[in-house]
Amino acid sequence: MTATDDVVDALVRTTFEVAGVLTRIGGEHDLSLTQLRVLGILRDRRARITELAAYLGLDKSTMSGLIDRAQRRGLLTRGKNPEDGRVVEVYITPAGLELAERVEDDIRRALAPATGRLDPEQLDRLVNLLNVVSARSSRAHTAAESTAEC
Repeated sequence: MTATDDVVDALVRTTFEVAGVLTRIGGEHDLSLTQLRVLGILRDRRARITELAAYLGLDKSTMSGLIDRAQRRGLLTRGKNPEDGRVVEVYITPAGLELAERVEDDIRRALAPATGRLDPEQLDRLVNLLNVVSARSSRAHTAAESTAEC
């Protein structure tokens, strides 16, 4: 096994563990993993449905259905962009924000046994390395989407 294989293996194992935590906690709040992701994305921004769909790799109609269900629950709403009234965006409601904060607290507590084994310097290093990995994979994903559109 090469060092690259070891990294891939560690990333996959970690992803499975974290996804398991997210799925369990989402289920406790009657949210799918995708719904959790949408709430997380919209905590501090507004977005068009097409932007959310592209980012999450979903069809616009699927994304619209997710937004409709969240809107019925009072978690998200649609509204005109303050700078361009022709553009409709999705944003989180106060109830959605409160739920997102509760979920975040639950996730933090659930991951504490793993993150608590690291000292502050290791945590900083881990965050920096994961940001590098994440930024590269995001750029690769964007490049692949651009190529597919040609």
